[in-house]
Amino acid sequence: MNKVHFINEHALYLIKSGSGTIEVDFQNYSDWEDKAIYLAQGQYIKFLSEDFEVFRITFPNVESFNSPDIRVLFKHLISLGYINLQECKECHEFLSAGVFSDKVEHILDISSDQWYWQNPFQANREEYQIIFDLKETLDQEYLHTINSHQLTANLNADGLNVNKLVQDKLGITVGNMLAHKRTLESKKKIAFSDKNIQEIAFETGFKDPGYFNRAFKNTTGQTPKEFRNNFVFPERETFVLDILELLKTHHQKEHKLDFYADKMHMSVSTLSKKVKEKLHTSISLLIRHEILSSAKTILRQGQSVKDTAWQLGFEEPQHFSNFFKHYSGQTPTAFLKS
Repeated sequence: MNKVHFINEHALYLIKSGSGTIEVDFQNYSDWEDKAIYLAQGQYIKFLSEDFEVFRITFPNVESFNSPDIRVLFKHLISLGYINLQECKECHEFLSAGVFSDKVEHILDISSDQWYWQNPFQANREEYQIIFDLKETLDQEYLHTINSHQLTANLNADGLNVNKLVQDKLGITVGNMLAHKRTLESKKKIAFSDKNIQEIAFETGFKDPGYFNRAFKNTTGQTPKEFRNNFVFPERETFVLDILELLKTHHQKEHKLDFYADKMHMSVSTLSKKVKEKLHTSISLLIRHEILSSAKTILRQGQSVKDTAWQLGFEEPQHFSNFFKHYSGQTPTAFLKS
């Protein structure tokens, strides 16, 4: 729990059970249930709760990842990629029965087919290949002084406007992708090394350390020094453990921020700021995640929607149903039937 697990070989993570959130490359995710998560070398994962049961498969054959179709699993574009096992019967059966199979790389082919079927960015295969060609180039060249025009100049796009394609499909610009990559890699160097900030600025493609400091703060809300101080590595930190334990213990009855702020002997604004700094998410989102996770567990155990609502501190069953549908995308009844 709260330990940084570095990815040294391309890997597949399947979270079988647990509660709370995971953190991948400084972003928190709670939608890991029934999903297979692919991570590439250089990424990291943290589990922000102690009750996760996790299967991990590593793939030592790096040649596989040069395949244009396989790379879609590992080269995440704007968020964490995943394969939805509920929509992929063959994936689910393979992982359930053959986690330690000698033919484990077969799951890559199954998963890439599923990824294209999920079609997360509503593009065709040709468009995806152009976008991922761009991502390949960006990952190789971000350390150099390069701009978005130079990144797209040599792509074989068959007349397509790459900047417009990225904007339409991903909702961001090529320049944004480049800035995000530089920020992410600088975060890793700041958090996981003792290199000075000036050295990190030069290593991540910035000529001017002063501009790097300003750009980093504009993007993250913190200076590089503040970010390093707030990201405790590798030790556990009392604040993180305390707030997560409070949420786990009290979320079924206490939904308001001031309860948790009072327990932590802080104002609501101070608590909110510190949670954002330490866990890269909001306290409100953490509370909702705990409630939703408990709701799914209780419903699966056979308890009625009405009793589940009361157990989780909702005054009216309809309020609970509205909450559940808003944050899960389906009603409690539909969830039980899925």
